[in-house]
Amino acid sequence: MWLLSLLLIIHVSHVSAAHPRSVTGGPRGVFESGDIIVGGLFPVHKQLVKNGVKQTSSVKCLGFDVGMFLRSQAMIYSLDMINKSPILPNLKLGYEIYDTCSDVTMAIKGALRLMEERSNLTHECLSSESTVSVIGTKAVVGERYSEGSIAIARLFALPLIPQISYASTSELLSRKSKFPSFLRTVPSDAHQTRAIVEFAKKLNWEIMGAIGSDDEYGKYGVESIIDHMGNDVCLDFKEILPGDFSRSTHQPLLSRLMETVRNSTAEGIVIFTKTSNVRIILEEAIRLGINRTWVAGDTWSTASEIYSLKGIHKIGRVFGFVMKRNDVPGFEEHVRNFTPHQGKQNSFFQDYLRYFPACPKLSVEDPQNCSFYENFQDNHTASCTDIKCLAKFVDQDESYSIYLAVNVIAHALQSLLKCDDVKCERNTTFFPWELLEEIRQVNFTVDNTTHISYDENGDPHLGYDILYWDMKYGNVTVRRIGEYSPSGVIENLPEHLVSECRQITVTVYDCFKTCPSGQELNSNKDTCCKTCNACAINQFSKGGLEKCKSCQEDEYVSPKRDSCLKKQVTYLNWLDGFAIALMVFGAAGLIFTLLVAVLFIRHWNTPIVKGTGGNLCLVILLALVASFCSIYTFFGKPSDASCKAGLPLFAISFTLCVSCILANLFQISVGFAFDVKVRDRLKRLNRPVAIATTCTAVQVALCAVWLSLFPPRLQQISSYSRKIVIQCHIGSNAMLGATMGYIGLLAAVCFLFAFKGKRLPDLYKNSSFITISMLIYLVVWSLFIPVYINTPGKYVQAVQACAMLVSSYSILCCHFCPKCYVMIFRKELNDEKVILDYIKKHYEKKGVSVVTANR
Repeated sequence: MWLLSLLLIIHVSHVSAAHPRSVTGGPRGVFESGDIIVGGLFPVHKQLVKNGVKQTSSVKCLGFDVGMFLRSQAMIYSLDMINKSPILPNLKLGYEIYDTCSDVTMAIKGALRLMEERSNLTHECLSSESTVSVIGTKAVVGERYSEGSIAIARLFALPLIPQISYASTSELLSRKSKFPSFLRTVPSDAHQTRAIVEFAKKLNWEIMGAIGSDDEYGKYGVESIIDHMGNDVCLDFKEILPGDFSRSTHQPLLSRLMETVRNSTAEGIVIFTKTSNVRIILEEAIRLGINRTWVAGDTWSTASEIYSLKGIHKIGRVFGFVMKRNDVPGFEEHVRNFTPHQGKQNSFFQDYLRYFPACPKLSVEDPQNCSFYENFQDNHTASCTDIKCLAKFVDQDESYSIYLAVNVIAHALQSLLKCDDVKCERNTTFFPWELLEEIRQVNFTVDNTTHISYDENGDPHLGYDILYWDMKYGNVTVRRIGEYSPSGVIENLPEHLVSECRQITVTVYDCFKTCPSGQELNSNKDTCCKTCNACAINQFSKGGLEKCKSCQEDEYVSPKRDSCLKKQVTYLNWLDGFAIALMVFGAAGLIFTLLVAVLFIRHWNTPIVKGTGGNLCLVILLALVASFCSIYTFFGKPSDASCKAGLPLFAISFTLCVSCILANLFQISVGFAFDVKVRDRLKRLNRPVAIATTCTAVQVALCAVWLSLFPPRLQQISSYSRKIVIQCHIGSNAMLGATMGYIGLLAAVCFLFAFKGKRLPDLYKNSSFITISMLIYLVVWSLFIPVYINTPGKYVQAVQACAMLVSSYSILCCHFCPKCYVMIFRKELNDEKVILDYIKKHYEKKGVSVVTANR
């Protein structure tokens, strides 16, 4: 039986070798005999209509697609060019091409037709060790749609018939475990979707919408786009349409889709579905006046039936992606030379002439008058047209991909059959899987323009052309404006386009892409649209995409909140007015103290000096010098040394002053005590040097603990808005309180002794003045605490210095100035006899004898 079928096939081949003919029954097709047959599957018609539901029911294909008809002719033309070339000497490539009517079922039927003879022979070959001549299709070019390619690729996988698609881009077809014999001359959707997202990033798009269909091409394509978006591009919406989407049955869905598109904030909307769906969507967009930026997948980027829609310029801008475009050499001229009689043996051409009958006379001269491309049904007629108008519909993408597919098969055959320019060493008896292995290994350049080779997934190393629909003056011109290389880079985009898009800071939908200085972008929870919010008072942002940040401690936020400025380092400078005033008072105090010391030395043996304490006077004056000098540690840039020296030096020196005064007052009190027993006891304690030394030693011990455990230190205060205050931190408030409190205690004791001493004969009012000085100290340091707490910045140290000056001046003025006045202006009072007379008169007034008083 198989032998009879083989003889019948050989007979039919001889009969049909002279000219092509239609294949009868099943899908419509054309056939031309040859030494090696290449199959083809093309959706020449757009729609399949079934009359009835039984298996025997007749089918009808409607909606002749001129573009696909021309692509089928591109395959025939390419095979003819190979036959005329020296690639396969003495061999002829024939073809068997079927119309799939854009239907998966018809594609499967076509595939089964291509496998019929081979299946019978393969079964026989597998059961025999002998070598037989395998007749039938060795490779297949097609199908166009991914859904159809996936279905037939499963059939071709069993005998491993090489299938090279010219338009199926579904990423699913790259899985060699499922589709081992599938290859293509267009990049996978994995590359196309990545190219679309990279294009969006290049144009600084941050929000996109995606429309797909519930088939392998649309569904997987949209998901792949979303995957590539990552965190760089936000998906505003995703709509997946039914695979059989139509206006009549899905009008509510279409209305909802248009409402979504209208309300979307997307900067670009990708439509990733077949051309028929795109037409419905864009027709509705034209009707509703929806103007957006659209991104076309490779199925409709160059579809003339879309860009020729009436009012297409109203939909906005359209960018598209197609595989690398090029002209099929000589094909356009070949189409121009078509003549009506060619259709006699070519069923596809007969269909074309049925829809668009040729004019008896070639009267159309202007190609612009070729406006006959309409979706005619069988009950429509077209006015006669010039066949030369067909050349207007020759494309540069799928036709070129078909041309590449034919060349890939030819070069693989050349390698398999070991052909040179004269002959082939091997005959045409081989299995399809042998050709498949050779196709996988091809690596050549077509016409010195396109290099083609395959990766392990059967995908070519080809990029994409980026297109733009120029809609000036109501006419659409599809222009190439850039490309996407296989390495994943967008190249050669017009600089003005990139610059224009990157300069957009706020979209027309009021979504912020960048922010002005002092603000940051914030994403909203339920939308892709971003808004700009002002930075907090203590934060800054340079704008753009930068987030608000806090400044360093040594910086402050600029008034516009766009940068950080260095804080001004400030301290109680030598040139500060307050500091100068304090230093002048300090210098005056030092000079006056030295002058007092000189005056006291000159009158050293006078009663007034002896009454003031004698040697203790010089100690007090020396301590006052140290006290006045200590205030200079508070001016200029502080250091650890100056911080440790200032307050402890004042505390010790001022304690020495008060201790000496206390010793002197104690001595006077002992000398004028009336109670002999009390006076005798106090005389044992009347050791002025010991008293001064002991009292001062306690303060020295306190300061030693202070300096060793909680020493004053250098401190930088950055809490101020624009300044860093460098000052001395006291180290411990408790230790400061202890030292100053101790001085206060001594001052209080002095105050009591002085106050009590007012009843004693005091010619020079010494007790009164000491009372005043001690009271001044107590008041000053009592007021110091709240003033110290509430004084900001660098003037804290000025307050300390001021308190120290007032304390020092209180001793100098109240303890020494009256004596100086006497020594200079009342010298007559500085006499021992005068003093004794004053004491005598003092006690006589009180009724006490001088002798009794001095016992």
